Amino acid sequence: MKTISKDSSSPAEGGSLEEQEILERAKAFAEPLLVGEYLSTGESTWSHAQSVAELIAHLGGAVSLQAASYLVYACEHLSKPLEVISKAFGEPYAVLALETTKLVQLQKVARAQAMGHPHTSSSITLNSTINQTEAVRRMLMAFSKDLRVVLLRLSSRLQTLRYCASTTKTCPTDLAQETLQVFAPLANRLGIWQIKWELEDLSFRFLEPATYHDVAKLLDEKRVERESYLERLKAQIFEELKHQGIKAVVEGRPKHIYSIVKKMRGKSLGFDRIFDIRALRIVVPAVSDCYAVLSWVHHHFEPLEQEFDDYIAKPKTNGYRSLHTVVRDESGRPIEIQIRTQAMHEHAEFGVAAHWAYKEAGVKGYEGVSANSSYDAKVAVLRQLLAWERELVSPSPESPQLAKAQNLDDRIYVLSPAAEIVELPQLSTAVDFAYAVHTNLGHRCRGAKVDGVLVPLNTVLKSGQTVEVVVAKEGGPSRDWLNADLGFLASPRAKSKVRAWFNAQIAQETINKGRELVERILQREGKTSLNLEELASGLGFKSSQDLFEVVGKDEFSLRNIEQWIHPPEQLSNVDDISLVSKKSKVNESSKKGAVLVVGLDSLMTQLARCCKPAPPDLIKGFVTRGKGVSIHRQNCSNFKQLEFKEPDRVIVVAWGSSQAQNPIYYPVDVALEANDRQGLLRDVSEVFAKERMNVVGVQTQSIKGIAWMTFTVEINDALRLEKVLLSVQEIKGVRAVRRR
Repeated sequence: MKTISKDSSSPAEGGSLEEQEILERAKAFAEPLLVGEYLSTGESTWSHAQSVAELIAHLGGAVSLQAASYLVYACEHLSKPLEVISKAFGEPYAVLALETTKLVQLQKVARAQAMGHPHTSSSITLNSTINQTEAVRRMLMAFSKDLRVVLLRLSSRLQTLRYCASTTKTCPTDLAQETLQVFAPLANRLGIWQIKWELEDLSFRFLEPATYHDVAKLLDEKRVERESYLERLKAQIFEELKHQGIKAVVEGRPKHIYSIVKKMRGKSLGFDRIFDIRALRIVVPAVSDCYAVLSWVHHHFEPLEQEFDDYIAKPKTNGYRSLHTVVRDESGRPIEIQIRTQAMHEHAEFGVAAHWAYKEAGVKGYEGVSANSSYDAKVAVLRQLLAWERELVSPSPESPQLAKAQNLDDRIYVLSPAAEIVELPQLSTAVDFAYAVHTNLGHRCRGAKVDGVLVPLNTVLKSGQTVEVVVAKEGGPSRDWLNADLGFLASPRAKSKVRAWFNAQIAQETINKGRELVERILQREGKTSLNLEELASGLGFKSSQDLFEVVGKDEFSLRNIEQWIHPPEQLSNVDDISLVSKKSKVNESSKKGAVLVVGLDSLMTQLARCCKPAPPDLIKGFVTRGKGVSIHRQNCSNFKQLEFKEPDRVIVVAWGSSQAQNPIYYPVDVALEANDRQGLLRDVSEVFAKERMNVVGVQTQSIKGIAWMTFTVEINDALRLEKVLLSVQEIKGVRAVRRR
C-alpha cells in the first residue's frame, strides 16, 4: 500500500524567514508542554505533533499551518489558551488552535456516547448513538468552512492510525469506526485522496483484521510475477506513446485493500474478478493527450466497454477527473488503466476537490483563483487554501469578506453540559439553546454560561461552545425576547414557543375574567351550587372553560345566563305536545302545544338536537325507546338513517297552532364561514339584534385566517330566518352562512 512518506520531499515551499522563525518558536513553545505527555492511545503527544506537522508539510501546507499544528496540542495544557497564544503568536493562530481543539473534544464525546460512557451525569437525556454520530459528522462539515482545521484533524487521525499500526497496541474500535464513517468520507469529499485511501485501509485493518490479511495475502502471492509483467507493459506503452509524440509518465497504481473488499462485497465478486489488481496510471501533459492515449490503448488491447468511465467529460461530484478503462491483453488478463493530466493527478493526490469549496471562495476565489476558471486553475485551490499564511501572519484585504462568508453558514453546533450536541440556526443565543433542549427549560431561562463564563442572554453562540443555562424554579419568558432589535432569539421554534406562552397567559386571564363574571351572576341569583359544566352545556358550550372564554371576551351576553336560570313564561311550553285523534278534535291542552302527533291521545315528545326543527319545517316523528317521540326535520340525515333501519317506528306529526299573543320560540343553529378579522363577531351579532333574534349561544374557531362560527338563535318562523341569513351573507368577509 502506497502511503504518504515522511521522508519524501515536501511539495510546499520553504517559506519566508519570518515564517520559519514562527515555526521554530511554535516548537519551542509547545515542547516543554508536550514532552512527557501522552495521548489516550499511548502515543507521545510531542511525537504526534511533530508527525502531524510533517504530514501537513508533505501535503503542501504553509509553514504557518505547520506551526499551528504544534499549538493545537499545547491548548489543552494552558489555562487561558486564547490569551496566551494570541499574545505570543497573534489571534489568528489562537483561533485556529482552539477551533481544532473543539473538534477533538466533539469526537471524544461522540465516541464516549457510542461506548455508553457519558462524560457527565445529567437529567437531560441524550439522543441515540446514531443521531449523535450524525451530528458530529454535520458539525465536522460545518468546521470544514476553514479547511485548515479539517486538514489538521485529518492529519492527526492518520498519524494516530499509523502509530497503532506500527506498534503492538490495539487501535480502539470506536476510533477506527469513526475514521471509516466520518474522516475517510470527508477526505474523499475534499479530494485529499492520499489521506483518504490510507485512512480507509488502516481503519479496515483494525476493524476486520482477518479479512484484511486474507486480501493482503492474495495480493502478495503473485506479486513478483505481476510486477515483472507490469514493468514490461509500462516500458512498452511508454515507448509506443513516445513514438506517437506523446510525452507520458507510466506507473503502477497502488492497490487499496479496502477498495478491493468493497468491490468484492458490493458486486458479489471473487478476488479473481477484480480488474484493478493489475493497474497502470498514465499521466500526460494535456487533455487532448488523454484521449489520444485512450485511442491508442483501445486500439492495441481489447476494451471492456462496460468498464469505461469518462470522468473528464463528466467529473465526479467532488471534482475528480480522469479516464478509467479496463482492457484485456493477448492472454485475456484484465488491466485497469487510468489516464489523466499532471494537473488532474496532483488534484487527485493533494487537491481539495469539493466543488462547494470553490463556490465559497466567491467571484475572486481564494488568492485570486476564480471559481469559474479552468480545471487547471482549480487544482491550485488546495495550495492556496493551505497557504492561508497571509491570514495568520498579515491578513489580506479579502480576509474580512471570507470570514464573513464563513460566519453566514446556516447552522451552528454547540454542546450541552451533558455533552449532547445541539444543532441551532446561525446567530442563535443561549435562549434558543434552552428552548432546543426543552420548552420548560426555555421558559425558566434566566442566565447562561458559555464555556464556563457568564454571558448576557443575547450573546451569539459559536460552533463548539459548551452552553449551560441558569434557570429559575418557576416563571416564564420575558416579552423582550420577542423584540427582534434586542437579539434574544434567532430560532423560529423558540420564537413560536415564547408567543405560545404569552397567548396561553392571555387566554387564561380571559378565562379567569369570564369565570369571575359568571360566578358573580350565580351569586346574585342565589345559584352558587349550580354545576358549571351543566350550565355551559345548557348554553351550548362544550365545557365551562369555553363559556368563561367568550364571556371574558365580551362575546357572550350575561343576559343569556339569566334567561337560562329563569326561563321566560312563554318558553315553558316549547316541548309540550297536544295529542289528537285522527277523527276527533284537538283537545284544549293541544292548543298550547307545539307539535301534533296524529292518532294518539297522549305521548311524550322532544325536539331532536341534531337538526333542531322549527315551523314551518317539514317534520316527522320517530318513536324512541324510553324517551317518547323524537321530532326531526324530514331532510335530517340522522332521521333518514333511522327511517331506513326501522321504518315501522316513524309516525306522522304536524306543527300545532301558535297564538300570536304567546309565540313559541325554537333554538336553531346557524353555521358561518368567513375571513377572520377584527369586529366580525360584533357585526354578525348586530344583524341578529337588529332583526330581534335572541342569540343564546356562540362558538368560534379560527384556522389559518378562516373563522368558523356557530350561532344558536331562537326563532318562531324558519322562513324569516332565511331572510335574516341573506343580510348576514352581505357582511364584509362572510363566505358562507347556512342553517345547520
